[in-house]
Amino acid sequence: MLSLKLPRLLNINQVPKVFREQGIVFGYRHPRSSAADCLLSVFQMTNETLNIWTHFVPACYFLGKLLALLYALDLCNDVYAWPLLAYMSTCCIYPFMSSCAHTFSTMSTQARHICYFFDYGSLSIYSLGSAVAYSAYVFPEEWVDGTFHRCYVPTAVFNAVLSTGLSCYSRLGAPYHHYNSDILERFPELEQPRFSKVLRTLAFVYPYLFDSIPLFYRLYLCAEDSCAEGVIPIHIQHVVFAFLTCFIFTTHLPERLAPGHFDYIGHSHQVFHVCGIAGTYFQMEAIMMDMASRHERLRASFPLPTLSQTVGLIGVCLVINLIIIGAFSKALYSTPESSKREKTT
Repeated sequence: MLSLKLPRLLNINQVPKVFREQGIVFGYRHPRSSAADCLLSVFQMTNETLNIWTHFVPACYFLGKLLALLYALDLCNDVYAWPLLAYMSTCCIYPFMSSCAHTFSTMSTQARHICYFFDYGSLSIYSLGSAVAYSAYVFPEEWVDGTFHRCYVPTAVFNAVLSTGLSCYSRLGAPYHHYNSDILERFPELEQPRFSKVLRTLAFVYPYLFDSIPLFYRLYLCAEDSCAEGVIPIHIQHVVFAFLTCFIFTTHLPERLAPGHFDYIGHSHQVFHVCGIAGTYFQMEAIMMDMASRHERLRASFPLPTLSQTVGLIGVCLVINLIIIGAFSKALYSTPESSKREKTT
């Protein structure tokens, strides 16, 4: 009878520091897992299993919504739908890339960093997709076609590129920087963990806050005038989940209060994933409601964006992000082989 041998799990004292997570004691995969072991671990209860599934399942759901959109709309002739297409494409990319990063991050130390470089890059692309959709459907009517509106998406492109660079830097430091022989123990993430965390948080909070300026203004006006727009409560739900996502990511609750008790189920990264996906869901619903309800007014207010200003812009930013990720990834392999030996405890 065929039996399946699942990879052996380790505790925190059996893996190098770079693989350790605050408050997580058990359930670590081997830091030199093969690709096959990583795939098998998807069906094994480890401290990463729910991190993988809480983003893989939503990625499939968002892909289904995107395919339904492609089927329902005449995208060749309906220019008004192109920003939504660009946005929903990024909603599929970032959870899928995150799921892959968590799956294959234990193949080696270098692989771990590279996996998360791609994870960060996909998140920055999602921030740009949000900006493209907000520019087309969410902007306050009195701001439409104004100076800020015209500068909004180009600035979001810059923010997305900056976000990728800062978040990659928070793990590795400057590309091609010369490390001593203890390279794998000298990453900024290990030498200055608080600074690294703050830098990485800033890399994603700042683009979100900038992207949300038109939304925050609409929410402010609604609070002042007691408006009855049905989409406003959904926008508020998105903002609440965005705040919870940031709070949970930075505090490492609840595992920091009870190390070892939330190793497999309930630790902060799982909750962070769930809140992030919930925020994206409500954001998507609100954007589609604004798109439908404000259709005539917005189409009459400003020129509709072209394909190059929506999907094309996402593609250009994707290429730039790949160049940045390539530079940081190359830095991982730019020192002599003797300086890359992983230390085990």
